[in-house]
Amino acid sequence: MARTRARAPLGQVLHLLEPAARPASPDVAHGYLDLLGAQDPTGSHPGQRLMAGRALPLIYERLWRPVGGRVLMGAIGPGMGDERRIALELLGLSPGDRVLDVGCGPGNFTRLFAAEAGPESLVVGVDASATMLARGVAEGVPENVVYVRGDAAALPFSDGVFDAVCCFAALYLIADPWGALDEIARVLAPGGRVAILTSCHRGLAPAGLTRPVVRAMTGVRMFGRDEVTDALRTRGLRGERRRVAGLAQFVGASRPAR
Repeated sequence: MARTRARAPLGQVLHLLEPAARPASPDVAHGYLDLLGAQDPTGSHPGQRLMAGRALPLIYERLWRPVGGRVLMGAIGPGMGDERRIALELLGLSPGDRVLDVGCGPGNFTRLFAAEAGPESLVVGVDASATMLARGVAEGVPENVVYVRGDAAALPFSDGVFDAVCCFAALYLIADPWGALDEIARVLAPGGRVAILTSCHRGLAPAGLTRPVVRAMTGVRMFGRDEVTDALRTRGLRGERRRVAGLAQFVGASRPAR
């Protein structure tokens, strides 16, 4: 669904917001559109608080994220280059697409999508962490990118306005992951594609027994093997694809075209 860019990226994003979420005076003082102000929906568990802190964003993209991927997917599992390739394969971006990166952190995948979809695209990175977004701004913001501070479980956008939605290495830390999946499905346009990288329980003990312990200690939710694909299907998405690697799973799906 390619489009010609008719207004500045921030103006495009404001146009995509639901009327009730559209601020009279947009707060972009820090280089991103802040729609949360004093609100903090990040969560209170240790892993979630790390994401909202000041130290982690400084090492997230070049150290924390690659090492965390190895822990989650194993020594011979997909590396960061593989993750980028898989994300692009699942999203199938075209020039001019509108792309949403949910839980974008410092924008490592946001910038990738901006380059892949080209200058006529609009790529929006959403995160609840002000420090992560500030790091993304410091890394440099491509002309077709806008960062938004918002809640993944209450996205501020209108229905069906994005051609592709990505949520890589974030869903397992979102306080309300099912609400986030509701929102991801809601803002996806007909024919749009979704790409998700999240956790996958593979232990001998049932996920229902180990999940509360892991969640309490780290803030990470370990999803059962079929939970995410089933959730996407019940939200109207089809053509589910899944690849399991260690304790992680890559999931793709799409909304049927009208």
